Amino acid sequence: MPALYESTIPHLPLIGRGKVRDLYQIGADHLLLVATDRLSAFDVVLPQPIPGKGEVLTRVSTFWFGRTSNLVPNHLAGVPVSDLIADPAELARLGDRAIVVRRMKPLPVEAIVRGYLIGSGWKDYQRDGAVCGIRLPDGLRQADRLPEPIYTPSTKAKAGTHDENVDFDYTVDLLGRDLAGQVREVSLAVYRQCADYARERGIIIADTKFEFGLDPDGRLHLIDEVLTPDSSRFWPADQYQPGTSPPSFDKQFVRDYLETLNWDKRPPAPNLPTEIIERTAAKYREAEERLTGRR
Repeated sequence: MPALYESTIPHLPLIGRGKVRDLYQIGADHLLLVATDRLSAFDVVLPQPIPGKGEVLTRVSTFWFGRTSNLVPNHLAGVPVSDLIADPAELARLGDRAIVVRRMKPLPVEAIVRGYLIGSGWKDYQRDGAVCGIRLPDGLRQADRLPEPIYTPSTKAKAGTHDENVDFDYTVDLLGRDLAGQVREVSLAVYRQCADYARERGIIIADTKFEFGLDPDGRLHLIDEVLTPDSSRFWPADQYQPGTSPPSFDKQFVRDYLETLNWDKRPPAPNLPTEIIERTAAKYREAEERLTGRR
């Protein structure tokens, strides 16, 4: 299937385009969420799509939504996309990229859980021995498994700006103590359950980002995407070696390439070589295969 950089559904009102997803309105209570093949790195959308990426993200998210429904409800509406789009050509262009979801009020925080010391967490630890105000044991190495997963939220950045790590008290000020505590506990519970499952299938989930929303009754729901190669850091368990940055199944592969360039991480982003695009697409597919068994 050809890559889809931007979707067009003429008969549905377009609400907006995020870094990866296009959102369409369905009545007052539902949305059509289309995961395109766009890729963002360092909060900048790259000029070329990764073929098949959006379908992988949607299938993997749907898989995890099903496996975590015992812990927290989610925004899936259970409505087939074919009920909304009758044109076979439009359906074919979307493939598995689109899902119908219930409209929620998004919470203004990124719920990040870290099980391993890597990325910005490793940089913070090297500087002051803590991550987002959470003191960690001395002597940890890059990529070490943490004694327990930690919750390290961040702000939700607007397009073109960067997320910022914050401490738990910051989220209390935003959400109130009860809701902030619920988001933290649910995030940790989902991570632990899914990380155990993934490890049995040869994938280490080093860290991940969740997003939550509230329904009209104020009940917490898991929304957006869940434990995908875009929102998580996936490592092959058989190649994991503390003290170095392990190879990954996720877009860290693209970040690593971009770090070799003389780019200031501001728009416009540089073009990716064909080899990087193809290898990234293959990594996304392999992650899906290992996690879901789908081939």
